[in-house]
Amino acid sequence: MRAASPRALRVAALVMPLACGDAGAGASELGTAGASDGAETSAGTNTSPGTSDGTGSTGQAPTVMTVVTFNTGTATGLPHDSVPDDGYGADQAALSDAWYGNGLAWSAFVEDARVFFAALTPDVVVFQEIFWSGLCPDIPPEARPGFVCEGWSTGAPTVAQTVLGPDYQVMCHPGKPDKCAAVRRAFGSFRGCDAELCLEGLEGAAVPGCGSGARVGRAVIELAGGGELTLVNVHGTSGFTADDIACRVGQFEQIFVAGDDGAPLADGARNLVMGDLNTDPGRLAETDASAARLRDFVGPGLPFEFISDVGPEATPTYGGALNIDHVMSDVFTGSCVSPGAPGGPPPVTGAVYFDHLPVICELPL
Repeated sequence: MRAASPRALRVAALVMPLACGDAGAGASELGTAGASDGAETSAGTNTSPGTSDGTGSTGQAPTVMTVVTFNTGTATGLPHDSVPDDGYGADQAALSDAWYGNGLAWSAFVEDARVFFAALTPDVVVFQEIFWSGLCPDIPPEARPGFVCEGWSTGAPTVAQTVLGPDYQVMCHPGKPDKCAAVRRAFGSFRGCDAELCLEGLEGAAVPGCGSGARVGRAVIELAGGGELTLVNVHGTSGFTADDIACRVGQFEQIFVAGDDGAPLADGARNLVMGDLNTDPGRLAETDASAARLRDFVGPGLPFEFISDVGPEATPTYGGALNIDHVMSDVFTGSCVSPGAPGGPPPVTGAVYFDHLPVICELPL
């Protein structure tokens, strides 16, 4: 029996609180009872290379795939109980709102996120609300100190690249550079993207009448050891007006019914759908038509199932009240955890900054 690698042990330490029963019923059913079925039948043919310690060695295939969805934004007016010397307070929060779209842009928190991901070394990551540093030339000098635009120059790594480091390839949504996906190079690469960063490389389009740019993006990951995986990153429209709900319905239908070319975006042989839905399918399906529409496609006995925790008793990962960040698949199963949730591992940063918790899932291959 092969000894567990350092990376596998780090991931196990994060996932263990959920696997031991801290999760709600949804994750318990899918992450424990369902895991053996997924490992044996759905994902058993995966031959992606490398050990799970991130070295890229081709001696043995990994036994798990670690995936993360993380909305890295901060809410307007979020109270800031900052750690000492991070320098982020009410004035900086106002600048973040005015100039940075409340995306991840404060350098101290970017560094915290970098340290977090360096310890985890996930295989696949999707971001929502991560600041696009190409906007730095438009930001006035007085709004730059402490933010990533301080000292920025053309050609510098984006925030997503900085957070993940050089071992990842990054690709973003058409017209929405604050929404990106990434793959660890030892695990695979994005089809059609030969560069370190493909700014508008994901496939997708706006739902008519729902703003510009694609809030749902699709990529095919060509696994380094052969085979492929279809990845969909979703950031549903926020709000609960009739128009907001209709936009989310259209976005979910892009994923499961028909995208811009008539085919659903999640149309691969093995699909992984992750992101910020901006609705809670476990708590709001009776009052929000978009949550109800999602439950037409995802759930027990349906083509896709939730891997992340879902249901009225699920531990909230957004605002202490809702679960709007999710991981779904038609073949993969596994266990998930959210750093910073009650009873879970430590948060990404010690400051009150992110209004979402990341969702980390370990999926047997």
